Amino acid sequence: MLIKRLQSDWLNLVHSLEATENIQALKNGYKKVEKDLPEFEDLEGAARALMRLQDVYALSVKGLAKGMFQRASSTHLPDLYSPGQRFPLSADDCFLVGKVAYDMEDYYHSIPWLEESVSLFRGSYGDWNTEDEGSLADALDHLAFSYFKAGNVSQALSLSREFLHYDPSNKRIARNVLKYERLLMENPEHAKAEVSLQRPNVTHLQTRDLYEELCRTLGSQPAQYQSPALHCSYETNGSPFLILQPAKKELIRLQPYVALYHNFVSDLEAEKIKDLAAPWLQRSVVASEDKQQKAEYRISKSAWLKDTVDPVIVSLDQRIAAMTGLNIQPPYAEYLQVVNYGIGGHYEPHFDHATSRKSPLYRMKSGNRLATVMIYLSSVEAGGSTAFIYANFSVPVVKNAALFWWNLHRNGAGDEDTLHAGCPVLGGDKWVANKWIHEHGQEFRRPCSPDPRD
Repeated sequence: MLIKRLQSDWLNLVHSLEATENIQALKNGYKKVEKDLPEFEDLEGAARALMRLQDVYALSVKGLAKGMFQRASSTHLPDLYSPGQRFPLSADDCFLVGKVAYDMEDYYHSIPWLEESVSLFRGSYGDWNTEDEGSLADALDHLAFSYFKAGNVSQALSLSREFLHYDPSNKRIARNVLKYERLLMENPEHAKAEVSLQRPNVTHLQTRDLYEELCRTLGSQPAQYQSPALHCSYETNGSPFLILQPAKKELIRLQPYVALYHNFVSDLEAEKIKDLAAPWLQRSVVASEDKQQKAEYRISKSAWLKDTVDPVIVSLDQRIAAMTGLNIQPPYAEYLQVVNYGIGGHYEPHFDHATSRKSPLYRMKSGNRLATVMIYLSSVEAGGSTAFIYANFSVPVVKNAALFWWNLHRNGAGDEDTLHAGCPVLGGDKWVANKWIHEHGQEFRRPCSPDPRD
């Protein structure tokens, strides 16, 4: 929760009574760096990222609070991911996550996080940290109302009574206690009610279960999906550019056609591309009808690099052209897009090709996106796999490798089996570079076919 430390904890410390002796020096130091510190939007995003990891990977909130990635469903299975060093969350950290969910009226998430916050606050009652924004009373207050909104009046009453133990003069909570007692007297069944909260589907994702199941495999493939037709080979693709250093191709799937090219870039090239993109990174957007906008189902930062930026981009473009055999000169291909996914960063199931003629992709006047080349510029500690939903497989992050697939059939129709997603990053920092190649300019390189199976 480094973002929280920088966004709110430091500010609370600066304005606390504890800092009176050095208050001016603290405030001056804070003002100097304030513009470079995370904003509340970043803090809120970090809390949502934790809830996303909890959901997609079915993780235990209690485990996450301890800095562990334990599965919520079973104690017999090993941790999904074991970081080299654990960073447990404080009671105030858990309160922040719960409050973000509470403010969204998402009681499915607010209850377990506030429960953990209350438990931790109880264990450390009497100890007070200057930087804390919440307290045991705050956590009890929010948890009680979450239970009330979820329909568990009995639990709301119990927590409200506990609140009054710490703050007997609070009239609002006293009124709530009377209200809950009256409700239970009028309807005693409320006391026995077992409330089952439904997890919110904010992005209305229809393929959520398939997507999350694939993400939980972390890119491993069951033996039944292995096929003798899938193989590894050295490829020159008839290009003089690849004669001395053939591409190392691993055929992942035949339908949809997906291949992974190992060691496609060097460590130096990957670092150079990241360095070139870093100053220009902005929140990623998605195409929606005829415009582009931010969306909760795509959380990352991205930047576009022209080939005039640096010779390394020119060299990379030549390699992509040789590997694919396609024309990637403008306007037949888009500029290189570099994307950075932090912890919890993801891109829910989507197509790379346009599914509507109104899409901004058609503004290039070079047709739809025919093919995708996605280069992994970094490794990750866990998560971040590329999951192909309808084809039912996922590909783990392989540093310096390039993943290639066709988005369109030879008749120009979109290949629905290419519905794919970037699974949330569990640990580490994921960087990829995307090159999208369009239909026009490829007439003699990938000829059309009327057969929908091609």
